[in-house]
Amino acid sequence: MNARPPRATPIPSHPGLTVLSDEVVWDGRFPLQRIRFRRIRFDGTEGGVQTWELWRRGQAVAVLPWDPWTDRVALIEQFRLPALAGGFDPVMVECPAGLLEPGEDPLEAARRELAEETGLAADRMEPLGRYILSQGGCDEGISLYLARARLPEPGHAGTHGLRSEHEDIRVLVLPASEALAMLDDNRIANATGALCLARFARRREALMRDWTGE
Repeated sequence: MNARPPRATPIPSHPGLTVLSDEVVWDGRFPLQRIRFRRIRFDGTEGGVQTWELWRRGQAVAVLPWDPWTDRVALIEQFRLPALAGGFDPVMVECPAGLLEPGEDPLEAARRELAEETGLAADRMEPLGRYILSQGGCDEGISLYLARARLPEPGHAGTHGLRSEHEDIRVLVLPASEALAMLDDNRIANATGALCLARFARRREALMRDWTGE
C-alpha cells in the first residue's frame, strides 16, 4: 500500500462534522482527495451525506513591491494556461507569488519569491492579511505582504524566473496610481493581485508617512 502523500493530510476534526471516508484519488504534485462527510446544520438537525473533491495545494505567499520614495509599484506578467482555459487573457498581470516549501516561514518565502521573480530585495515587509483562494474546492491559503524596495526605472527591470522551472516573468514598474486604476477597471483579473492592491490602497497614505520618514 502506498504511503499517503504529505500534502493530503486527514481532515481536521471540527464540532458537528463527521468524516465518513477520506481517499486520495490522485497522487500528483498536488493530490486530490474525495471526502464523504455529514455535518450538523445551523438549525441543529443532522445534514445529509455530501461528497466533495478537495485539491490540496497547501500554503502560498504573494508580495507587492512598493517604492514609497517614488510611489511606484512592481507587478509581473507571465503566461497562465488555466487563465486561457477559463476565458481570460493568459498573460496575467500579477504580484510575485509562490508556494511555501515544507516548513518554510511565510515571510521568508515572500522574500524568496520576490528575489526569484523580480530580482528585488526588500528592507521592510508589512503583512496585508491571509486568505483562502478557492474555498469551494481547494485548501490553498495565501499570506500577502507589502515590500519596501528601491525600484528600477521603467524598462530596466528585465525578465526573471527560475530556468529550471521554465519560468518566463516580465517585470512592470509603474506609478502606484496607475496600478490602482488597473485594479478599479478590472485589468487586474487575478485574485491575489487584486487583493494585494486593494489592501495596499487602504494602507498607502499611512505607510507613505511611516516608510519615508526614517
